[in-house]
Amino acid sequence: MLLSVLGESEHEFGVVLIERGSEVGGGDARFGVGTVARVVSVEQSAGLIVLLATGGVRFEVVRWLQDDPFPRAEVRELPALELDESTPAELGAAEAVVRATISRASEFVELAWPADTELSPELAQRIWQLAGIAPLNSLDQYALLRSTTASGLLTRLVEEAEGADLLFTAGWGSDLEDGGELFFLMIRRPPR
Repeated sequence: MLLSVLGESEHEFGVVLIERGSEVGGGDARFGVGTVARVVSVEQSAGLIVLLATGGVRFEVVRWLQDDPFPRAEVRELPALELDESTPAELGAAEAVVRATISRASEFVELAWPADTELSPELAQRIWQLAGIAPLNSLDQYALLRSTTASGLLTRLVEEAEGADLLFTAGWGSDLEDGGELFFLMIRRPPR
C-alpha cells in the first residue's frame, strides 16, 4: 500500500479504527469514520520503515471496495468543525484540563505526549491536536472524531479527560490501554 500511496501525487491514505478483528488476515470490522493522513516523510533502515504523516480532513466511508491487494474505500469528506465566538474560551478550559490530566497521569504510566506539548496557534488545528494528545482510549478518541461542533467536542473532551484523571489517580491507569488497532486504507475522493 505504501508504494501505491507514494506513487500518487498527494501521498495520502485513510486511517480508520478497527471495531473487531485485526489488521492482518482479514475478517475485521471497521468503523465508518476516519481521517486522511498525508505522508510527510518516509525513512527505511534495517528492515524498518518509519513513516511520518499528518492528519487532515475527516471522512465517512461511503462504501468499502474490494480489499485486493489492500483495503480501499470510497469516502465522503466530512465538514470542518463548527466554531463560534465561545470556542476560544472553551478551548482554553479544555486545554487546562487535558494538560493537568497528562501531568498527573505521567506519574503513573508512560504516555505518548508530555503535558507541555506545543500545539498549533490555529484554532481548528489546536482543537484536533489537543484531542490527539489527551490520554484517552481509542474508542473515546473515535467519539471525538465524530463530533460536528467544536463545543460538542470540547465538552466531551473535558468529560473524558476528567474521567481518565480519576482512573489514573485511582491506580487503574493500565485499564486505559485498550489495545485498539488502527487500520490503513486507500481512499478515493471525488475530484475537487
